[in-house]
Amino acid sequence: MKVFERTLLLLQNLVKNSIDKIGLFGLWFVIVGFMLSGCGNKTKTKEASYLTIKGSDTMVHLASNWAENFMKAHQGIDISVTGGGSGTGIAALLNGTTNVCIASRKIKSKELNLAEEKGIYPKEIVTARDGIAVVVNPENSVNTLSLEQIGKIYTGAYTNWKQVGGLDQQIIVLSRESSSGTFVFFQKRVMNKKDYTQDAMLMPSTAAIIQSVSQDKWAIGYVGLGYATEAKDRVRMLSVRDADSPTIVPSIAAVQAGEYAIARPLYFYTNGEPIGVVRQFVNYVLSNEGQKIVLETGYVPIN
Repeated sequence: MKVFERTLLLLQNLVKNSIDKIGLFGLWFVIVGFMLSGCGNKTKTKEASYLTIKGSDTMVHLASNWAENFMKAHQGIDISVTGGGSGTGIAALLNGTTNVCIASRKIKSKELNLAEEKGIYPKEIVTARDGIAVVVNPENSVNTLSLEQIGKIYTGAYTNWKQVGGLDQQIIVLSRESSSGTFVFFQKRVMNKKDYTQDAMLMPSTAAIIQSVSQDKWAIGYVGLGYATEAKDRVRMLSVRDADSPTIVPSIAAVQAGEYAIARPLYFYTNGEPIGVVRQFVNYVLSNEGQKIVLETGYVPIN
C-alpha cells in the first residue's frame, strides 16, 4: 500500500475513534479550541508607523534633520524625506502619496482648486524662515548688487559682468527649475514677476547650483541661506541692497530682523488638521527643540 493511502487510513480511524468517544460536537469543540490555542501562541508584533515627507529641495536638509532626531526619540516610527521641488510636493499631497508636503512657497489658487476637487483640504503651517543668498564664484570681483541689478541679470537685460562693475565677461545665469518654490519666490520678489532670460540654465537642485558656481568663475546663482553658509569655502554670498534699505549681507540675524530683502517663510502642508503621527511630528517641529534644529541647520526659527 502506498504511503499516502496508509496515512489517509490512519486519519480516518483517528476521526472515527474520536467521534465514538466524545461525539461529533465534542470533536468540533476540540478542533476549535486547538485553533484558538494556536492563535494565542502566536507572537504579537506592533506595526511600525510610517510618515512620508516630500517637496522643497530647500527644506530637504532641514526636514531630514527633524526626521532623524524625531525618530531617535520615537522608536518604531519611520520617516522618509525626499525632494523634487515644492510643486512636486504639493502634487504628491493632492495625489495622496505623501503625508506632509514641504514647500518654500505658498500653495497657488489653481492648486487649491484642484485639491478641493479631489477632496483634499491643505492645512498651511509655517515652520521656519529662510533667506535666499545670491552666490558667485570666490574669484569674481563683484561683491554687491542691488535687487534691480539682480533682476536685470535674471531677465536678460544685463548679460556682462562689466554692466554691474565687474570684468568684461559674459554672465552665466543659473536658476532652479520651475517646479521649485525658490524659482517662484525669486521671480516674484526679485524679478517683479518678469520671465527668466532664455539663456538661464535650469538646475535640478540647490546642490547643482552650488557645484556649478564653484567651478565657473562667471556664474551666478541663488540658493537657500543654509546651503550657502555650508558651502562658504566654495561660493561667496553677495551683499544685497534694496531701494529702501542699506546693503545687507545675508545672515540669520538679518532675516530675523527683517533687514534682508530676499527672505521668506517655509511651510508644511497637510491634508486637513494633522492627526496621529503627523500631528506628533508637527508639534515636535514647532517645539523649542525643533526650532533649535532650525537654527543649527542654518535657517531662521519662527520663535
